[in-house]
Amino acid sequence: MRIALGIEYDGSAYHGWQRQDNAPSVQAVVEAAVGRVADHPVGVVCAGRTDTGVHATGQVVHFDTPARRPLHAWILGCNSHLPDDVCVRWARVVPDDFHARFKAVERAYRYVIHNTPARPALGRGRVTWWIKPLDVERMAAAARALVGRHDFSAFRAAECQAKSPVRTVHELSVRRVGEIIYLDARADGFLHHMVRNIAGVLIEIGAGRRPVEWAAQVLAGRCRAAGGITAPPDGLYLTAVRYPARYGLPAGGYRPVFGSVGGDGRE
Repeated sequence: MRIALGIEYDGSAYHGWQRQDNAPSVQAVVEAAVGRVADHPVGVVCAGRTDTGVHATGQVVHFDTPARRPLHAWILGCNSHLPDDVCVRWARVVPDDFHARFKAVERAYRYVIHNTPARPALGRGRVTWWIKPLDVERMAAAARALVGRHDFSAFRAAECQAKSPVRTVHELSVRRVGEIIYLDARADGFLHHMVRNIAGVLIEIGAGRRPVEWAAQVLAGRCRAAGGITAPPDGLYLTAVRYPARYGLPAGGYRPVFGSVGGDGRE
């Protein structure tokens, strides 16, 4: 039987998703919890391997097991064995051809910036603090040049293992709510550090250090060295992974909301 799980986690205490020999990882604690419920060792495959300090509200994993459990037992059982900063939100039985990574047709991320002279206390590790004022209108205008199908070589990390740098970005929006700036990105896939590198370019433009046209120039140049800073991981969240409707999986997690905004960010 193949099972898919929706996973939420605060990545602050982990060296990314992927299991490592000498550092804590989200994958290791999830596999340990699932193995306890299944009563045998389990390996899980994720939709997106998030980096050190990156969070998720809509990560998706799958695993195979001969164990027969009610779906609620996978949720409650795993959560009873997981640390407080990781939880299973939903569980579904999926066909054998389902693959959390390769069957995904779209992924979404939210990058959260706390733009205020005073450093955040409650948001520490969960938002990126930027002390100087950022012009959101300039950032939004620059972001529009990155929407569509492009070669994103200038926005990929040097160690990125993707075979092609071409991706289709369906949404790249920037808006401010009080002291909080939300950057929402939705695409058919993302390269290693792509969202953080985009955020870095937009921050430079929002701070007035570069013209609005610089984002398009960086994209056209296809050179990572010309792309400015890689924004910190603190404010980055994997918020949703979408699959073909035939798998019947939830649409995603939710987009985190901070500061003066009410509610839980569900959209």
